[in-house]
Amino acid sequence: MLAVTLEKWLARFWLSLPIVYVAAGFALYSLPLDLPNINPTYDGFDALALEYVTEFIVIASLMAAGIAIDRPVSWKNWSQIWPLLVFAMPLTIAAVALLGWWIVGLAPASALLLGAALAPTDPVLARSVQVGPPGENKRHDVRFSLTVEAGLNDGLAFPFTYLAIAAVGMTSLGNWTLEWAARDLVWRVAAGIAVGWAVGRAGAWYVFEREADAPMEEIDEASESADQPKYSTSEGLVVLGTLLLAYGLAELAEGYGFLAVFAGAVTARQRENRSRYHKLSHHFIDQIEQIVLVLVLFGFGAMLASGVLASLTWEGALLGLALIFVIRPVAGFISEYPSRLPMLGTLAVAFLGVRGMGSIYYLAYGQNHGNFYNFDQLWAIASFTILVSIVVHGILAGPMILAVEKKGRHIHTGEEEGLESHSPHGTVAPRTEKP
Repeated sequence: MLAVTLEKWLARFWLSLPIVYVAAGFALYSLPLDLPNINPTYDGFDALALEYVTEFIVIASLMAAGIAIDRPVSWKNWSQIWPLLVFAMPLTIAAVALLGWWIVGLAPASALLLGAALAPTDPVLARSVQVGPPGENKRHDVRFSLTVEAGLNDGLAFPFTYLAIAAVGMTSLGNWTLEWAARDLVWRVAAGIAVGWAVGRAGAWYVFEREADAPMEEIDEASESADQPKYSTSEGLVVLGTLLLAYGLAELAEGYGFLAVFAGAVTARQRENRSRYHKLSHHFIDQIEQIVLVLVLFGFGAMLASGVLASLTWEGALLGLALIFVIRPVAGFISEYPSRLPMLGTLAVAFLGVRGMGSIYYLAYGQNHGNFYNFDQLWAIASFTILVSIVVHGILAGPMILAVEKKGRHIHTGEEEGLESHSPHGTVAPRTEKP
């Protein structure tokens, strides 16, 4: 309830809700109330709980991000995304792992796990820089790039998490690396995307072929409007069921469930792109995400108060700062420089690489599935990096996006350029001006 009021009030001061909730969790757990510690560095149950809670919120966030993407999927339309995935992300993983091994003194497998956990941008905490819900005008190319990158690289970080787990105790390359490349890098990625596409197509067929869906302009204005639709429970059940089905089937096929969820949401959105059903679906899943986000951010503040930063060294802190202010901005800038974005937009995409719940999930997953050394240092470095990201990006994201949207040009922006949204076939129809 407090979030509803705070969100609008904080926007005037360029602050974000995550900062407030983390501070509230830290403040409460710092009081002499004898509250239970939340610290995964010495409590295996906390690590397991963190894995499952952050797993769910990332799934919900990926679903919401995918439903918001209305640009048709093609190599040309998404050309600015691929360099962020195939160049910026591997470069970030390698740089973090190298610094973790060389400067911090982590074991190679631990350093690789840290790189895999901190490399992906976060779809959960990057809400303020992502494209808006269906029907809203937040469609700038910078928002599109950050949304799709967060949607895809959260799944693509998994191959390197598996590589770190497999590398524990290994002293040289061998057949295990070939097995990793074939299964964890090729098969799991392909299976996740394929399952997501199939479930997205099936879900769209179920909704738009089996259920009547009135276009937005045909809604009876006397009973229901496009701006204030009548919500019912059926939309929520369908979107939640489709979300969990995509994730579950992908995991059964040994694919990446995160990729399946995002691919399924994007695929479903391509069908009947102008339907108000997408707005209803996005509204439902967005509410779920916000509820869980409050709990997770409060818990993260409690983690900080419970001593998760006790093992942080100056070298580890410098690594976190280097990731936010040097590694990600440089890798992102090099990746996006050849794109059609204006310079200000390129700088925004490069800098606004928010770290958050995805990093906690991958680190908890690694702790629960591998025997790594120095895990207290890994948690300390990751928690410090996330905390700095929440504060720095939470304060600077608003002004940067506002400056980009005022001065930067729009490439595929929908209605604000006098165009209708893209159809499922990639064509754009001219908009008829209304008096």
